[in-house]
Amino acid sequence: MNRRLLGAFLLLGTLWGSSFVAIDIGLGYFPPIEFAALRYLIAGIVVLGYAWYSTPRWYPRAREEWLVAAIAGSFLIGGHHAFLYLGQQHVSGPIAAVVVSLGPVLTALFAAGLLGDRVTSLDFIGFVLGFLGVFFVAQPGVPEGIGQSVAARLLALDPSALLTGDGVGIATVFLSAVCFALGGVLTQPIETSLPPRTVQAWAMLIGSTLLFVAGLIRGESLAAIRWTPVSGVSLVYLGIVTGAGAFLLYFELLDRIGPTQINLIGYLEPVSATVLSWLLLGELIDPLTAFGFLTIIAGFVCIQRRSFVPFVLSRLHAISFR
Repeated sequence: MNRRLLGAFLLLGTLWGSSFVAIDIGLGYFPPIEFAALRYLIAGIVVLGYAWYSTPRWYPRAREEWLVAAIAGSFLIGGHHAFLYLGQQHVSGPIAAVVVSLGPVLTALFAAGLLGDRVTSLDFIGFVLGFLGVFFVAQPGVPEGIGQSVAARLLALDPSALLTGDGVGIATVFLSAVCFALGGVLTQPIETSLPPRTVQAWAMLIGSTLLFVAGLIRGESLAAIRWTPVSGVSLVYLGIVTGAGAFLLYFELLDRIGPTQINLIGYLEPVSATVLSWLLLGELIDPLTAFGFLTIIAGFVCIQRRSFVPFVLSRLHAISFR
């Protein structure tokens, strides 16, 4: 990966990490699901306009094309962000980013169950490490004043407390990761010639529509929005910068570096979310949460070893010969 691609990679990770912080800020002004709906309405319109300008196909025609857009809209946009925004009412952006980083592990789990991918003992260890990492992040039963050491917090863990307090928020964000992973696996077998930008634009618009409906069913109202400069900036930033702009950058990087390397973005997001949350909101994650994040990464490496390990070795080999 050359310096330009590395810079784009770091920028994308920073942008998507910052979206968790922007959601934290905006939730003080917006009903959660309608907030997500407005974000992806804006993003979808921008990406659709770009698809119309830059691709030969700006709308689906065949049944399979509408199907892949509908699945992506329902799971990758609608379900994922409904649960994410609801969950972030109870947990901070950095913690939500760590839980969402479980996505690649869940993707491998669903691929094994739905697509018949072979599961080895190392894959199983990877699944266990991933879920164990989320358990460490949830920290059920750990009292407020126990201190920051990993050992003390590990000894205080109480699985029976998962259904109270932040455990509910963690579980809700976990469902958002489930939706994202399941949507990715369900769209994988569907082959279309529709440009990715077009698929993403219609997925955003379909997902936004579903989110509006879900918000109304839940009793949310756009009239409840408190419009201030802060709420306006958070919505525009999420819709245009980390919504439309970051997704277009993602597809550019996907074409250039491939899916194996782009998956690593998910592990840069919690880092950038933590740094930005500390700078803007004064919040930091505790050491046990960081340990949980590393456990999730270990699970990812176990599952993706066939592609990840050769990639790392090739990078080290390239650096050693410079």
